[in-house]
Amino acid sequence: MPSYKRGRLNEDVKREMTAILREVKDPRVGGMISVIAVDVASDLSVAKIYLSSLEGLDAMRESLKGLKSASGFIRSQLATRLGLRKAPELRFIADDGIERSAHIAQLLQDTHKGEHHDDT
Repeated sequence: MPSYKRGRLNEDVKREMTAILREVKDPRVGGMISVIAVDVASDLSVAKIYLSSLEGLDAMRESLKGLKSASGFIRSQLATRLGLRKAPELRFIADDGIERSAHIAQLLQDTHKGEHHDDT
């Protein structure tokens, strides 16, 4: 499959996964989950979904358990929305990207505040 087609499919799956996650009724799936990236295999057999949460890794692990148990619903929704005959197997992977960037932003903000106090 050409790379532009695969990239477009990755973005389509990412967009639909974001919408589907809002519909999952499992209480373990937190509301602060973001789809960071999607990597669909070239034969469409597997899709790796990279997820992040502001609530921390412990909450993310619980959310992953809920998503694994709801994967049948998610796969059927994904196949319907994207018009696929067979939905790829979903592998949910925790990524601490949002938490890490929030921490870096806080450090930069603290450094910036420290510079203002030294100049006065």
